[in-house]
Amino acid sequence: MKSIIIKNLSKISFVASLLCVAASAFAQDNISPQRKQAIDSLALEKVRDLSKYISIIGDKETAYSEATRVMERAGELFAPDSEMGVSSLTTEEITYYKVQEYFQRLMALNYDKVKIDWYDIHYISDLEKQPDGKYVGVVTVYQRFEGTSEDGLSYKDTTKKDITIYVEKKKTQIAGRTIEFWDVMLGDIRVTETSA
Repeated sequence: MKSIIIKNLSKISFVASLLCVAASAFAQDNISPQRKQAIDSLALEKVRDLSKYISIIGDKETAYSEATRVMERAGELFAPDSEMGVSSLTTEEITYYKVQEYFQRLMALNYDKVKIDWYDIHYISDLEKQPDGKYVGVVTVYQRFEGTSEDGLSYKDTTKKDITIYVEKKKTQIAGRTIEFWDVMLGDIRVTETSA
């Protein structure tokens, strides 16, 4: 009986040691808490940058050349083929546009004055590792839109939007050395709620 217990205990300790090795290997492949905090800060900073860019692009007082330059900068924040949702209080339909098309439509809005503010920006989904090695999370924002025209035309709404965040390890060459770094890109921006 004693030998059976000893055999079982040795099997248990062997399995436990295997699990420890697997766990440490997995931990090495994951993002450290300090690195994750830095990545979270970078992601939120990029969302705030996008907020500023959208405000500049939409502002009717922004010169065309400046709006075009800002559109290029804003486009660099996004992963390829990302889309942005547009909603309205007048319809339940949500329309999605490629990022650059969204910016062009924003610049061409038929109002004399446009004001766009983003607020309450925060994570609603923690970063989760995907099979391809990237990490994906979701940041939510509230957008307050106000468009007015001299002829009295006015429109206001508040939209809740979910922004997909992609985090992946990239490499670059600096002075002949290969440096690895974590990069943050914005993905699709989905409209989840529109209210007056």
